[in-house]
Amino acid sequence: MAISQGYSNILAKQTGAPQKLALAQNYLDFTTAADGWAKQYLPEVMAGEAEVFGNRTISGFLERVGAEEAMQSDQVIWSEQSRLHISTTGIMNGTNTHTIDNVPTGHALRVNDTIVISGPNDEIIKAIVTTSNTNDIVVKCYKFANLGTAGLADNDVVSIFVYGSEFTKGVTGRAESISPQHKTFTNKPIIIKDKYHIDGSDTAQIGWVEVSGEDGQSGYYWYLKADGDTRQRFTDYCEMSMVEAEKKISGTGGAAVDGTEGLFAAIEDRGLISDGVDSATALTNLGEFDLILKEFDKQGAIEENMLYVNRDTALKIDDMLAGLPPQVGVGYGVFNNAENMALNLGFTGFRRGSYDFYKTDWKYLNDPTTRGGLTAANTSLIRGVNVPAGVSSVYDENMGKNLKRPFLHVRYRASAADDRRFKSFITGSVGGNVTSSLDAMEVHYLSERCLVVQGANNFLLLKG
Repeated sequence: MAISQGYSNILAKQTGAPQKLALAQNYLDFTTAADGWAKQYLPEVMAGEAEVFGNRTISGFLERVGAEEAMQSDQVIWSEQSRLHISTTGIMNGTNTHTIDNVPTGHALRVNDTIVISGPNDEIIKAIVTTSNTNDIVVKCYKFANLGTAGLADNDVVSIFVYGSEFTKGVTGRAESISPQHKTFTNKPIIIKDKYHIDGSDTAQIGWVEVSGEDGQSGYYWYLKADGDTRQRFTDYCEMSMVEAEKKISGTGGAAVDGTEGLFAAIEDRGLISDGVDSATALTNLGEFDLILKEFDKQGAIEENMLYVNRDTALKIDDMLAGLPPQVGVGYGVFNNAENMALNLGFTGFRRGSYDFYKTDWKYLNDPTTRGGLTAANTSLIRGVNVPAGVSSVYDENMGKNLKRPFLHVRYRASAADDRRFKSFITGSVGGNVTSSLDAMEVHYLSERCLVVQGANNFLLLKG
């Protein structure tokens, strides 16, 4: 039997040495480097992987402020109440000082309505409608001969609201009735996917480093780390998609998919936006909050509100609260008035007027790999969002009845046959689940969901 050259070289290195020295011929050298295994001392291996970034996940926002509910359709449709009282705008007609033009089509002003007219120079005029047309009305003032003598000029933009009606004796009643506006909104779910692939041979390969992850996985197999990271990343993507997603605009959007309406898009479209304050001076006093309160008064006036803000805004609010006198008051009503409960969840609160604000950091706005790493100008930077606490009453088109739901909730596709809230499944021939001859394990993740933002007019996006 012939002995190969490679094997003879190995045998040559297995000779003994007359001295107790770490010589190359004393050991089998698997490396080509000069040192190889012939180092005098073995390295001290720190088996545990250092968690230098702490808990890296950014999800959890929707779990705190929203809820989840199954759906079986390609879209979710819901209705919201319209305003109860009647208000509109118009433009003063200078040639006919009893007429207001450019009243929006479909206005609900009727003959004999008593109205309050507000002009651009603080004029407050009370009048009665004598004629109501599609885009204009004719009025008679109570205290003035006409709108001109009341102080309005040609092309002045005016605001109008109805406060009642007045009829003379012996006349018939109303000629028209008012039907409530049907405000319907819709959203569609999107399909989110991810995958982790590991060759079969690598699943049996042990490493020197003991890995760990946010989901509790641990061991000396690196693929456990990679699989756990993929799952946690996908979990974050499920929430980030509900926050950031946008619908494709028909005819202009270049995307091949339709998209869905996320939180930021819903507030931009139907909610309140605070974008006129420079971030260098924002929230250093109660002035900006007072402006917010005035806007809330115009909307649903939800008493308790949750502020999720970035680091700069959180510090400015802390500095502002530190300088407030004790009589301003701090309450924790939404947390059963238990301070410890609020603080354990990361919230601090204060009361201004009839509103309670609870503030906490939002990691999503601070993480440098998400919103915290954007270099947008001050006017575009999102520094926080105000979410109303509690529930709203809406009419569900699919169920055919009024329901009370949180203002924010995730709808996911599910039926008796398949639950697509958060699916994970394994394919291949590795990992105990043989589905094909592929010598690998592929872990697939899938979710189909959308976000319902009810009463978006009660939400506030802090920008700038």
